[in-house]
Amino acid sequence: MKIVFLDAGTMGVTPMDEIAALGDFTLWKDSSREEALVRAADAEVLIVNKIRIDEEFLSHTPRLSLVCEAGTGTDNIDTAACARHDVSVRNVAAYSTDSVAQNAIMHILNLLGHAFYYDNVVKSGKYSAGKLHTDPENPFTEACGKTLGIVGMGAIGQKVAKIGTALGMKVIYYSTSGTSHCKDYPSVSLDTLLEESDVISIHAPKNERTNGLIGYEQMLRMKRSAFIVNNGRGGIAVEADLARAIDEGIIAGAALDVYEKEPLPFDSPLLHTSHPERILFSPHVAWASVEAKARLAHEMAMNIRRHYGPA
Repeated sequence: MKIVFLDAGTMGVTPMDEIAALGDFTLWKDSSREEALVRAADAEVLIVNKIRIDEEFLSHTPRLSLVCEAGTGTDNIDTAACARHDVSVRNVAAYSTDSVAQNAIMHILNLLGHAFYYDNVVKSGKYSAGKLHTDPENPFTEACGKTLGIVGMGAIGQKVAKIGTALGMKVIYYSTSGTSHCKDYPSVSLDTLLEESDVISIHAPKNERTNGLIGYEQMLRMKRSAFIVNNGRGGIAVEADLARAIDEGIIAGAALDVYEKEPLPFDSPLLHTSHPERILFSPHVAWASVEAKARLAHEMAMNIRRHYGPA
């Protein structure tokens, strides 16, 4: 069996011995469109993360039987075209729930707790040069008693909600699908969530209902002391509007792990605010804990086994 991973760079140093044991396995850190067409020509199994698989691509892969998505979202794969070519598509769900929830809570606590400010106070020598045993200039606020508003109460949203509750936060949520399946926390309108939340944590997919969901007009409804954390998809909170709202003091700040374009362009307004200290970033790594990537590699191997059935 010829197995080709076209953009394995996202997996870092994660061992993929379990996949390699299933056949003739070749991995590439990254592949341009032209390179991918050549490298996939004789593949029976393709593993991709962001490589686009479409009708043209499939016309160059006559032996292909299975496309494995190295993640959950399959928006880079034309599943209808794959069906026409009798190519199965399998993704991996729920492998990164704990990882993404932890990243979101990390950002929430860093925003409320001014973690990077305090770190810099000590490392810069300001603390050592001072006369006080403490720094009274930028006091942090407690999570306990704050309202955590979650946009999208799926598995990740529910995990964040449980941790927030353990911190003493009141949890409310907005259902982007309108179904409000979770009965453990109050489901509210978007306007209510915007007005009442001290922290808004986004954990929704990007679709026609969520693209541009929180723009400048919505931010005007928020508390001036409130924060936005986005671990869902870039563009659910409009980036240019977010930068403007932070500069104008409409909201207190934000933390982002996902972006409309990735990597984040040098000219992004998020990188050119007059108050960079109010924004925290991580480079789309919430999904990528050591444990999450190990689960992902294992489940991809299992997807290949399931496709071909017992030996």
